[in-house]
Order: sequence, then C-alpha cells, then structure tokens
Amino acid sequence: MLRNYLKIAWRNILKSKIFSSINIFGLSIGLACCMLISLYIFNEFQYDTYHKDINQLYQIGTTFIQSGKKDNTPNTPALMGQTMMQEFPEITMQTKLLGLFAEDKTLIQYADGKAGLRSFYESEGYLADSTFFKMFTYNFINGDPNSALSDPNSIVLNEELSHKIFGNENAINKVLKISSSTNGDRIYKVTGVFRPYSKPSHINAKFFLTLKGGGIDNYIKENGKDLATNNMFFTYIKLKEGTGANKLESKFPAFIDKYAGKDLRAKGFYKSQFLIPVKDIHLNSLVPKNVTPSGSKIYLYILGSIALFTLLLACINFMNLSTARSSKRSAEVGIRKVMGAEKGSLIRQFLGESLLMSLIAFILALAITLLLKPLFEQVANKHIEFSLSDLLMIIPSFLLLSVITGLIAGSYPAFYLSSFKPVKVLKSKFSNSFAAVSLRKTLVVFQFIISVILIIASLVINNQMKYLRSKDLGFSKGQQIIIPFRSEGAKKMYASLKNEITRDNNVASVGATFYYPGIFNASDNGFYKDGQTVNDSRRARINTVDDNFLQTLGITPVAGRLFSPEFPSDSINKMIINETGAKEIGFSSPKEAVGKNIYFEYNGKKISNEIIGVVKDFHFEDLHLSITPYVFQLNNRQSYNYLLVHAKTVQNDKLLASLGQIWHSLNPNEPFSFSFLDEDFQKNYQAENRLSSIVSYFTIIAIFISCLGLLGLAIFSAEQRTKEIGIRKVLGASVMSIVTLLSRDFLKLVIIAVVIASPLAWMIMNKWLQDFAYKSPISWTIFVLTFVTALLIALLTISFNAIRAAVSNPINNLRTE
Repeated sequence: MLRNYLKIAWRNILKSKIFSSINIFGLSIGLACCMLISLYIFNEFQYDTYHKDINQLYQIGTTFIQSGKKDNTPNTPALMGQTMMQEFPEITMQTKLLGLFAEDKTLIQYADGKAGLRSFYESEGYLADSTFFKMFTYNFINGDPNSALSDPNSIVLNEELSHKIFGNENAINKVLKISSSTNGDRIYKVTGVFRPYSKPSHINAKFFLTLKGGGIDNYIKENGKDLATNNMFFTYIKLKEGTGANKLESKFPAFIDKYAGKDLRAKGFYKSQFLIPVKDIHLNSLVPKNVTPSGSKIYLYILGSIALFTLLLACINFMNLSTARSSKRSAEVGIRKVMGAEKGSLIRQFLGESLLMSLIAFILALAITLLLKPLFEQVANKHIEFSLSDLLMIIPSFLLLSVITGLIAGSYPAFYLSSFKPVKVLKSKFSNSFAAVSLRKTLVVFQFIISVILIIASLVINNQMKYLRSKDLGFSKGQQIIIPFRSEGAKKMYASLKNEITRDNNVASVGATFYYPGIFNASDNGFYKDGQTVNDSRRARINTVDDNFLQTLGITPVAGRLFSPEFPSDSINKMIINETGAKEIGFSSPKEAVGKNIYFEYNGKKISNEIIGVVKDFHFEDLHLSITPYVFQLNNRQSYNYLLVHAKTVQNDKLLASLGQIWHSLNPNEPFSFSFLDEDFQKNYQAENRLSSIVSYFTIIAIFISCLGLLGLAIFSAEQRTKEIGIRKVLGASVMSIVTLLSRDFLKLVIIAVVIASPLAWMIMNKWLQDFAYKSPISWTIFVLTFVTALLIALLTISFNAIRAAVSNPINNLRTE
C-alpha cells in the first residue's frame, strides 16, 4: 500500500510539473530561510555555554543612582570581587577583567633573531586576574591555565595570534613587547596558548595580559582602594552549588552601605549591585554595552518572525495551489471512493504526497543552506560554527520541521479533497466551493500582508540608517584622519609629528586628544557650581585635549572662547563645557556660565575649575543615547592617545602617503596606522546595519515566495477561464480588457493587504525606533511607496501569464469544450 501511494504521489508530481515545481521550490526556499535564520538565532543562545561551571558564574553589575535617575552598567571598582568574597561565604571564587579601553588596537612587537623586530597591531586584548582561567574554561593547547596569569607580565595568546607571530614554533616563554595606552609599555612572557571553542563567548579575546605588574596594577594600588570610584572593571564571581543568586543579591544593599556608603554620600550619588548570569550576558537588555556589545532579543524576535513568515508564505502557496487544483483530481477521488476507498485512506494518500514534496524540499533546502551560509555570514557579519553534537541535534530538528511543514501545508488540501462527493464529481457537477475560493483569497491577502510589513520595515530601517549617517553630529566628521599613539615612544613624538604634519599644504588643522567622538570614554566626574554641594553634582564625561583639538574637530563656542596657544595658563584649572553641561549644572544660560567656577571631589579634596567657554552640543556618543554633560580640559603633559588631522581635500591618497613618511622618519620601529573619524563613528551601528541587510534580503525572498504563489494561482485562473476568454475574444474583447479581467481580482486582494498591513507595520517599527534617542520619523511617503511597489510587483507577476492567455488563439480555447 505504501509503495502504491508513493508511486501515485510521484506520478502526480511529474504530471503537474509547473505546479509541483512551484510548490517544491517555494517550500525549499522557505525552509532554507528558516534554517539560516534558525542557525543564527541558535548561535546567539550558545554564548558562554561551554564553560564548565556556567550555572554558578555571575557578573556583578552596578546601578548608579543620582537625582532620581538610574543608570545600569556592568562595571565595578577593582576591589569589589575581593571584598564580596571576604564578606559572603556563598562566593567561592572571584576574578576581574578590563578591556584595553584607551586604544583601538594594541602594539605587539617581537624581536626575531632572524627577521629582526616585527610589529603587529591587534585588537581584542584584555587585562585579567590570575584567577581568570580557574573560573572560565579555555582550551589550552600549551601552558597551564591554573598558573598562566600568576606571574607579573604574563601573556596568554589564542592559537591564531600565536601562529601569526611565531609561526609553527612553540610560543611558551617567548618574549613580547606590548605597548598599550591603557597599561603602558611592558615586556611580557608568553605563558599559554588557547584554542577558542566553536561556541561564541561575550569575551572575544585574542590575548590576555595579567593585571600584575602593569600600569593599571599601579593605578589600583594608588587610587583603587575604595568601592565608590573607579567603576571600570568587569567583576565575576562563582557561587557555591545550590546558592540562590536572588538571596545573595538581597544582602548587597547592606554590603554597599557598610563598605562604600560614606564615600558615596560624600560624592553626591549612590549605587546598588546586582548579578547577571554569565550565560545570559550576551542577550541581557538590562546592560546593553558589556565586555562586547550585547545582542538584542528584540532583533532575534524580528528575525524569528521573518523565518516563521517565510515558511508560512511557502505553506500558503502549497495550500493555495493544492486547493485550486482540486478540480483536476476530483475524478480520481470519485473513482477511488466508488471503488471502496475510505476517507481516511484518501487523507493519508494526499498527506503522503505533501510529505514527499516536503522531503524533496528539505533536501533542496539543505543544499541551499550550505551554499548560502557563507553569504549569510557575510551579511550578518557573524561567523556561525557548530560542533558535531550541535549538528546531530540541528539536522534532525530541521527534518522534523520539514515533516511538520509538509503536514501543515497538506492538511487542508487533504481533508478538502477527501470530502468530495463521488456522485457529483463523476457527473462533472463539481465546482470549487465558496469556502475554498474564500480561503484562497484570504491566504493571498495574508501573504501580501507579510510582504508589505517586511517592505515597510526594510524602508524604515534603511531610512533610519541614512539618518544616522547624515545627521549633523555637531562637529566636522568628514575628512578627519585619526592617527593613534599606542606606545610611550609614539606619545613622546607628538609635538614633532604635529609640527611636521601642519606644514603639509593638504592639511587644514591638527589636534590631539585622549578620546574622540564615537569611542568609549572612561573618564568622568560629578561637577557642581557655587552655592551647591556635592549632592547637587551632575555627572560629566571628561576629555583631555591640546589647544587645537576643538578647532580641528569644528566644535564651535556659543559663549566664551576655546583653548588657545595665546593663553598658556589654560592648562591650569580651566575647563570648557557643552551646553547640556551648563544647563544641568544649573546655569541659566551659556553666557552666565563663562567665568564661573565649577567643582568636583577628588581624594577628599574640592577641586576648583574656571569655565572659559561653552561649546555647542555635539554627539560624542552614538545616536542611541541623548547628549549628556561633557567637559574638556587642557593637557599640561603633552601625552595623548590620538592625533586628529583635518584634510583639505577628499582625495587623501597623497596625504596619507605623506603622513606615513613623516611617521616613519620620526618612529621607524612602529608601523603607521590610521582610520577615518566618520567610519569609526558608524561602527556603533553594526547591529543595526546587520539587521538592515538581513531584513532587506529576506524581504526580497518573501516577496519572491509570494509572487510564486500568485503566479501559480494566476496560471490556474487562466486555465479555468480558457473558454470564457475564447468567447470574449470572438465577441470582440481587446487584449487589454482581458488582461484587466484576469488581473483585477488579484490586485484587489493586494490593495486589501496594504490597507491591513500599513498600521501593523507602523506600530512595529515605531516601537523599534524607540531604541534611538534621535530618529527619523516614519513618513507617509513610505506607505505610498510601499503601496505602489506592492501593486507593481503583483501586476508584473500576473501580467505575463494574463497577456499570454489574452493573445492566445480563441479557436484553440473553444476546442477544449
């Protein structure tokens, strides 16, 4: 019996090649899309799951509380973990981590006896406690993880970086010079090499430096002994088995009051601590910016919805075409019933045909997925890798999904076809019921609702990305070249390098800074004015610059003046603040702030600074965040992290070559490196760029699947009305009138879909835009463009077959009677 069913199913597939091809190809595309997005989502939930004690590992987060405002961060003071471990027996181990925040890349140099001094610029480096590898599981291929960071000035490399520096040689005990703006210039000995796991981690490290013996270690010894300030470390704890995180958290308020309450009150703010399970860090919305930028559950919901919708579109195509073609198989059903076939056996037969097509589609979908995976990784900007055990779980899951898809897609046709009355179908009195026709129309509307929502979403996201790229940020971002100083030697040549570059005719201006807009700034403090106390202070970011940085960046004063070489005393207790800073500190206008003093507390002392200028607000952070107080001070040590060069022309090749020559003439041992300010700022929108690309591509696929179904129904409709078309042509109907006749009903359905989908899409995308402090409004033109696009797509899909039917010979059509 099964063999007979398979034979009949296969013959039916071959007999109706066009409809079978549309069904199978549509299903395979839908399944492939679902597979690709499912792989991405699965990968997002795999972060840090490979750690041995993952269920006992937690990160300590901080909520800063000031003037009723709360700000969550993943950072703590240096001694937070150690102090908690002494206080709470539930904590069995602690460790801390610090990113090399003061540089985009770290200079690594290796003195090879054969090749001489070789230099490498590497990102993704961290400072870590000696206990780090005791808490976190890393696959060491050389060295001992328990002692790898125990000695001062030790470094652990990943396998790729080790091979890049040392080739096939054993890296253990090799000596490297590390130049870091965060930790200083030091000589390090390689004590371990690890091979990253296939599963991702929120700590995407290429190398780890021990905290012992570096500049940060010295800073902690001098300034990091309290639990109120220096909140820049990532602290992790390991709890005893059976310890409840919530129960431990309930003890934190008393702990903070005991160890930091006095210092916090003296500084005018308060804070509380909370725990984040390490396995939840990547998708934790409470702290969006962690060791690495967090993922977004909202984005995963969007992608998951797209995966589900594309699969639904394919299922709808299947159901529509199967029910539409029901009259072609009505005689077969009638004969089978007359011969004694039961309804159940017919249902099994038709479901079997659906399963056969879904299994064929599954095989094609696997091939498409493997073929498109590299392209999808490029679009998503994420490498998706799986272990054998993962694949053994994923592939059967997709097979089960295919079977379920086949059953769902074939369920209605199976029950619908098996319900035919044999007397009616054998007397040729069968016709598609009103319910079947209504269902097909409803499903077409639903298909285009999904497509229209995706079109609107794609347009809104693209508009927002254009807005982010084009919005005036309050400074000149174009033609700005960033040259980093990553070593002490490079920092010392600042004055000479600036003087040489300034002489170039292609250079408009040169300035230097600790931080530039768009990158992380770890320096801040609370400021207040005369007549206020520290309890009235407002947190402001602090940047240290030279006397020409603000002019080079194009930041303009609204009151007072900027730093200038004409005022050398500006380096002594003088500051420039932004408009928001002046307002929040309590000045009624920028003009009033000029000449006034503002204060901050440092080591129990009240430090006074005079405001010499107020600058126009500018975006020093990305547009997800509102502008907050910002303060500039002049550097009296002439030691900076970055040089900013404003070029006169957009043709920078000649200038870059000149800058490289000047650099090498002053510093021959370090490679010349640069970046562009506008490109660096846009890196803050990588997640949105990924989402934009993915939604755009899958919108095209969803439209393609919808058009496949619409094409199939248009072909079937034309077949059903063959005689009608012939009669109309004999009676003098024009080609255009017949095309209009065949297209009108479908275009009505598309219009209904646009009307229903537009408010739904507006609500969804308006909620997505709430993540941005600054956003482009959803214009009515988006809905008009979507309406026109949907109609054109539907018309183009239908028109080809409609025109073919309209120009056919009416004599041949009438002979089918």
